[in-house]
Amino acid sequence: MDYDLTCVLGPTASGKTKFAVALAKDTGAEILSADSRQVYRGMDIGTGKDLADYDGVPYHLIDIVPAGTKYDIFQYQRDFHKAYRDIVSRGKPAILCGGSGLYIEAATRGYRLPEVPQNPVLRAELEKQSDEELISRLASLKTLHNSTDYDTRKRLIRALEIAIYEQEHPVDRSAFPPLKTRYIGLDVSREERNARIDARLDARLAAGMVDEIRGLLESGIAPEDLIYYGLEYKFITLYLTGELSYDEMHDRLATAIHQFAKRQMTWFRGMERRGIEIEWVKV
Repeated sequence: MDYDLTCVLGPTASGKTKFAVALAKDTGAEILSADSRQVYRGMDIGTGKDLADYDGVPYHLIDIVPAGTKYDIFQYQRDFHKAYRDIVSRGKPAILCGGSGLYIEAATRGYRLPEVPQNPVLRAELEKQSDEELISRLASLKTLHNSTDYDTRKRLIRALEIAIYEQEHPVDRSAFPPLKTRYIGLDVSREERNARIDARLDARLAAGMVDEIRGLLESGIAPEDLIYYGLEYKFITLYLTGELSYDEMHDRLATAIHQFAKRQMTWFRGMERRGIEIEWVKV
């Protein structure tokens, strides 16, 4: 092979896992997940792990930390390279599969990421401020070249946490090599993507997604920790805590997932503008 790694990427509901599994069966590869939420144990239906779809193909970076913790991009980059080295040391090809563009680039592009500890006290303070206030504060600490630091509130707060820490402390940065990667993108029309998202949401609700999240709350995970994970965990938690009706939860969640898929595609187009060649396959 001319590549260190094959990466299957695409927006949510594009069929990435099944595509990657078929490719893995053809090549004897093992799969590494590039999903920022599938790392959490017990968050199964809402993150769409669909582990049966792997059909015996070995997978990595799924179910590696407990739900309720805050897992970040620095930890992911470290865990990815550990798993990747294990796979190739056994003579196996590796396939990276997922829709988290930042995780994909951190894994494949050799990003030097700062090792900054989480600060729960600071985060609680930042949560009280509006997005506009947070962006203004972040801009006072660093140059904002694009919106990737604040395209979600979670990422905005983490970026500000890092920037504030770097003002006062020397920071070690990760040093992982870039990997020669073949990027395969799954191209699905907006209409088809939205239809799949809506059908999948209804199927997951019917499969017990509300009960899954109710169980996480009953296990002692704080509502704000589940809301932090966004999308299904945010809106269903708001429903279970009485802040939304069921219909409000359903409609707002569907809209949020559509918007999320659009942001994913924006990120992938940004990758292409940064010189990354993606082979788009219509599905």
